[in-house]
Parts: sequence; structure tokens; C-alpha cells
Amino acid sequence: MPDKMEESLSRLLGGLHLDDITAELCDFTIEEQNAANEAQGIQPTASSDFVPVLGKNITYIVACVLINDSDQVLMMQEAKKSCAGKWYLPAGRMEQGESICDAAAREVYEETGLNVEMTTLLGLEAAGGSWFRFVLTGRVTGGELKTPARADQESLQAKWISDLAEVSLRANDIVGLIELARMYKNRGSNPWHSAILPTKFSHHKNYLRVVVAIRKRATNNLHILLSERNTYHFPTVEIHPARSLHSTLRKFMIEMFGADLPQHRPHGVLTIEHSPSAPPHTTDGLCITLLVAFRPALEEVSLIGKCVWHELSKEIGEQLGRILASKNMTIPLHVVR
Repeated sequence: MPDKMEESLSRLLGGLHLDDITAELCDFTIEEQNAANEAQGIQPTASSDFVPVLGKNITYIVACVLINDSDQVLMMQEAKKSCAGKWYLPAGRMEQGESICDAAAREVYEETGLNVEMTTLLGLEAAGGSWFRFVLTGRVTGGELKTPARADQESLQAKWISDLAEVSLRANDIVGLIELARMYKNRGSNPWHSAILPTKFSHHKNYLRVVVAIRKRATNNLHILLSERNTYHFPTVEIHPARSLHSTLRKFMIEMFGADLPQHRPHGVLTIEHSPSAPPHTTDGLCITLLVAFRPALEEVSLIGKCVWHELSKEIGEQLGRILASKNMTIPLHVVR
């Protein structure tokens, strides 16, 4: 059975989704996280039956960074009273019933007048466990750039901007996103992740799936961590809405490796799975697959949870090794708090 997990790993490395995450495939639910806290005298900060619903208890933001062949970035001038006249990327809240790419294309059209086809994710940002911003880029397929004569409640106008110093920004949080998009567009032969878009696959709740990679000193071969709970799968934790992703990840890793947690680092995101469910089970769940790299050798790491290390075959081991060797081979995750 572990060998079949290499097929699943290959899908994830290709930006594809896996099967639905049932209760049997979630290793650390919010209910179990709350129970662990209560055992330490800490009161729960989220309901054990938390279900993500846009506009109610979860916020998804989309932002699109478009760079043209003249290295200019597409920007819009805000119409909202709180920031009227300021400039920003086309961005906004997802609405119920939208996919991530559809929401991004809608925001670009409403705020700039241009039609855009999304080509890849550039980044994922998270604040707490209930606010996520999906940063994408794409290519213009049509439309007409909005001029001041077509100003509306969405924006006053849109322009291709060469130098950010030319305009007054609504906020500086987009400066790094614009630089990342320029680096991606001008990457040339430099190692970089392939075009990865969110896959249209629905989840009832919000999950963080981890692909934990480690090398065995004796052979220098890569191993990945598999959960043995019920059936072999990649370790998966329900995202706690009141904690940062880093906090959720750390508490999950302690469940598997103990309080003396070996040194490790999140490398980046491999996939994001999301699609609005059909009524009557309308939820807005997602699954983020995060690649985590361990620094110590396998021989130095002890497991306390129901997990096992699986040695990868040469071909997929080399593929994963190339990804681990460059920080740009996965989608960057930025945890705001």
C-alpha cells in the first residue's frame, strides 16, 4: 500500500488533487485539538464542529498581479471612500459559489475592464486560520482598459504602471507581490515551480495536508512520512480557525514527533484544493498541501504518532529532491500572524 502513495505524491507534485478527506483521513481534528487543550486547562477557542462558510466565518481574498512585456504592472485606482484615489492591485473578496480563479478573473474585469485567464498561483497568505489571500497571475485575453470616463463603484480607472513611485499606494503589502510576479515572469531558465492553479475539488472542512521529507544518512535517499491511521495517507490536520497556520502545523507535528520537535521548515505549498459544494451542503472548505523539510537525518528522528517513514523510489525521490533544492519550486506561504 505505501507504494501507491508514490502515485499520490506524483499527483501532488504535478499540482493535482487527491481524494476526498473523510473523518478517517484526518489525523488531528479541531475536536481532538480542543480536547488536547482542555487536558492542559486551556478553554477551546473554536467550535469542534466548525464548518467554513464565506461571509459568515471565513474570508477568502483573491489578488491578481499582471506584468506586461514592458515590465509594467496592472493597477487600479480605488473608488471606495476610505481609500479613494489610492492605487492597488485588482483584488477583492471571493463570493459564495465562486472558484478561486473565477473570483480573480471577475475582480480584474470589474476593476480594470480587462479579461484575464489565470495561469498560476504566485503565493498564499494567511492571517489566523480563517483569512486567506490567494495571489495569482495570468494573461490578458481581451477587454478594454478602464478610463476615468468609465469610473464606477469598483474603481476610478486602471493603468499599466512602470514605477510604483509614480502612484500613491493604498497599502505597501503588495510591493513584495509585484516583485515576486516580475521575478516569475523574468525567470528564464532559473528553477521555478510549474504553472500551478487551484484544483476544483470540494472539501467540507479546511485541511492542511503535509508532505514531510527527510533523508536517511546511511543511503542519502529521501523518505516521506505516511500516516497509518486507518489507511495509509499523508498526515492531515484540520485547520484551526483561531490559530495561525504555523501554530496549527506546530501542534500537529508535536502530536507526531513529541515536544522535542526536530528542526524543520515549511518549504512551500504544493497544491490548493477548493470548489464550492452544491446545496444543501454548501461549505467553502479547502485543502492546502504543504511541503515540509526536516534538517536532521532520519536516524536522528523518533516518531510517537501512528506514522511510518516510506523510502521513495529513485525517480520520484530525485524529482522531490529537485524541488527541495530551490525555494522557488513551491508556492510561497506567508503567515501574517
